[in-house]
Amino acid sequence: MVSPRGTIIAIFPLMNKSIFFIISCILLISCNQDPQPKPRAFLAMEFPDPNYSQLQLGCPYVFERNDLANLKDARGNKACWVNLDYPLLNATLFITYQPVNNNLDSLLMDAQRLPLQHTIKADYIEGDIYENPTNQTYGMFYEVEGNAASQAQFYVTDSVRHFMTGSLYFNLKPNFDSIMPAAAYLKKDMKHLMETLEWQN
Repeated sequence: MVSPRGTIIAIFPLMNKSIFFIISCILLISCNQDPQPKPRAFLAMEFPDPNYSQLQLGCPYVFERNDLANLKDARGNKACWVNLDYPLLNATLFITYQPVNNNLDSLLMDAQRLPLQHTIKADYIEGDIYENPTNQTYGMFYEVEGNAASQAQFYVTDSVRHFMTGSLYFNLKPNFDSIMPAAAYLKKDMKHLMETLEWQN
């Protein structure tokens, strides 16, 4: 009976020495390769195309919202405060409204202070000026990146009568890598809200 070792010895002389050498080199090289880091990847999430309709609540404002969002009336806290709940994205956009009554400076300070509360967890915060003279809407849109509680915020005012803020929060522990696709989708919704906002005097 021939052992497996004997079988290898018997077969080896039949192999071409150059082929054996090439195979040996390939095996040695492939075993000594350093591990390479994998490229950064994000979840490939797809969301339905937004379908917007005008939201009218009998408040001093109207705007277009994504039909994907469920309206939750928050008037128990303040008049004309609403929450737009996105169950598919596990997020909520909190909308507040306050009339301007010789308090524009304090309203602006509060609205500008809110994004700064997330600087500890945020990688960076970028603010873009928003102006729409036709609708008399002026304000700022803040994009937040990193593991902050809020991923985007805005404020809009006509500087005379009306002041609105919006803050986006996810209903889970912040992890920017996992919520980035949803955050990008919702930031577009927020910008659309600002662009379609009209004051009702």
